[in-house]
Amino acid sequence: MFSKFKLKDYNFTLLILVMIIISIGVVCVNSAKPDYLYKHVAGAITGFVIMIFLSTVEYSFICKFYVVFYIINIVILGLVLVVGVNVNNATRWMMIGGSGGIQFQPSELTKILMIIFVAALLDKYKRSEAVNTFRCLALYALSVGFCLLMIFMEPDLSTTICLTMVMLVMLYVAGLSYKIIGIALLILIPLAGSFLWYIQLPDQKLLQPYQVGRILQFIYPAQYSEDYSQQNNSIMAIGSGQLLGKGINNSSIAKVKDSNFISEQQTDFIFSVIGEELGFIGSIIIIAIILAIVLQCIKIARRAVDMKGMLIATGMACLIGFQSFINIAVATGVFPNTGIPLPFISYGLSSLLSLSIGVGMLLNISLHKE
Repeated sequence: MFSKFKLKDYNFTLLILVMIIISIGVVCVNSAKPDYLYKHVAGAITGFVIMIFLSTVEYSFICKFYVVFYIINIVILGLVLVVGVNVNNATRWMMIGGSGGIQFQPSELTKILMIIFVAALLDKYKRSEAVNTFRCLALYALSVGFCLLMIFMEPDLSTTICLTMVMLVMLYVAGLSYKIIGIALLILIPLAGSFLWYIQLPDQKLLQPYQVGRILQFIYPAQYSEDYSQQNNSIMAIGSGQLLGKGINNSSIAKVKDSNFISEQQTDFIFSVIGEELGFIGSIIIIAIILAIVLQCIKIARRAVDMKGMLIATGMACLIGFQSFINIAVATGVFPNTGIPLPFISYGLSSLLSLSIGVGMLLNISLHKE
């Protein structure tokens, strides 16, 4: 169950990078919403303990329970739809410990559980060279699709899109045939156009009205009057930081952050705080650290001793990379407004602890040498 390793083989580079970005997150959350500081610090400390512990546990041992993890995942996603807490027209959270307890977001844990499940499943079929068979692809589509459907029903469109991208990349890396990829593209491209047509129908049932408004406002800004001020204020805040920023908790300079023009600055729009207070230079440094973490994940994937380790590291690289890109793209107006945390930085104990589980497994994978 536990790995035997030499300290010199431990991936301190990844651990230090993650601890740096989490520390930056503590500072940014404190600046955005000081009331959340103590919970966030507690989450960061707990995450560190989880990372260190899981780095000593054999990832192959964890992967043995991939079916159990999938069942747990489906159960908690089902529970959140039945007894979850509704916030801003979305039921994505469960309350642990009563009304004054801690909110838990199952879809954040789902990202890690699905990466483990898919890695173990594809490893099983890869060993028998059956990844491109109908049986494997059908099982993959049904198991992953059912999970994504439950997240979509919350509704949580951003997590659905992000996790879909991660699952597709993992399937590709496992050896998906280019012929199958070509056929899928021929089907999906027309479907994308049909999707945009359908959601504009007055009686469409696929998306919530606010989701349709955000998408259409983004594509046709002159034709739709949906309130888009949230992103505009975020862009204004980032731009006002200019090169060096206005400084963390600097009360001598007027800030967009302090004017309550942007809601959820501690989570979905944390990058607006980064841009305004740390400026262009600070923003680039943070993006560079995130990129360095992604590159470390890719390095671990390339050096993994088996398919499971390679796919888990690939999944983590995609998750951190895609989620960071979506969060920053929303804050800068490149993507339509959709809520998703910035990995390791945004406030959200579910996200922070789930990512810590993933990093802990990455650290263990990197201990195994070819």
